[in-house]
Amino acid sequence: MTGTPPEYYVRLRENGAAVFHVDPENRNRRIEMTQIAVINKQGDVKPHGDHTLTEADLAAIAKWQSERAETDAARQIDDILRTIDHLNLTASWVQQKATDTDLDAVTDPLLMAMHDLRQVLVKKQAARLTKKDET
Repeated sequence: MTGTPPEYYVRLRENGAAVFHVDPENRNRRIEMTQIAVINKQGDVKPHGDHTLTEADLAAIAKWQSERAETDAARQIDDILRTIDHLNLTASWVQQKATDTDLDAVTDPLLMAMHDLRQVLVKKQAARLTKKDET
């Protein structure tokens, strides 16, 4: 590891995250990580075990939550843009390579998903246009 380690480390879990305090200065010259808190999916922070969270702990956790929310939002947009690419590639595949068996396997689920997406997009766009007209 280069440089000094961060003071806090957050490990993502399926149901939230675990927050660790990092101690690089111990007698064995090993980095020790002590879990100090857990964060659930709703963003609630709870101290781990008998640990009492300090203002510095809470500030670091809040900073991580804010940065993580920004990362997740950027990834979500990127995923949507990739979906557009996949839809374009799917159209090309259907037109050029798909066999009748392939099409039998994907046509109905794909049409339903596209219909559902179209409905939601049209409703949202209509709501946005109505809101614009009112202002």
